Amino acid sequence: MSGRQSGERPDGRMTQAQRTALSDRRMFEAAIELINERGTQKTTLKEIGERAGYSRGLANYRFGSKDGLMLELFERFDERWKAHLGDYVGAARGLEAVQQAALALRDFLKNESSYMRAMYLLWYECLGHDSGMRRTLAEHHEVYRQDARRWIEQGIETGEVRGDVDPAQFAVQYCAFIFGIVYQWLVNAQALDLDAVFESYTDNILALLGNPDYEEEAAS
Repeated sequence: MSGRQSGERPDGRMTQAQRTALSDRRMFEAAIELINERGTQKTTLKEIGERAGYSRGLANYRFGSKDGLMLELFERFDERWKAHLGDYVGAARGLEAVQQAALALRDFLKNESSYMRAMYLLWYECLGHDSGMRRTLAEHHEVYRQDARRWIEQGIETGEVRGDVDPAQFAVQYCAFIFGIVYQWLVNAQALDLDAVFESYTDNILALLGNPDYEEEAAS
């Protein structure tokens, strides 16, 4: 068998699809750098293309508008986050899933800090007007709340979580914690000990939501 990878040209040069994927990746990386440096309002497609090492008009040709590129950047970020979250949560249910999701965010902040910072700047700057980005963000927030609500419903079903806990209200509070921590981290990352913050949060969740009867049965 040939050692050549599927889709690779016989002469070893990149295919058109590979070149397109590479230029897209470089432009997204350039967009992240520029957003972190100056915010989204002062970032232009021309600068993104040039920072990525391409012609001034390539970004405009590829994405049509800055909003188009930003929406694509958001979708890529969301895919990256979902894959990361899935690696942590896996088949976990109930309170274990809540704990693992919190740890996923902690490590994402540590390992994907520039990406996370750029995306939150993008999100916050879109809130002042109705836009496709704002509507997309609202849809994704609903998905995040659905995930948190489902985890608590699972815990109530197994008896792990107290029966008087309102899953929908917990979901709102869970998202408030998640987005609030990220906001504080954006303002002053050095002020937060992320390990201590998330350890304290998960300990409090277990204490507040856990069903004592279930814990006694599990220990017996």
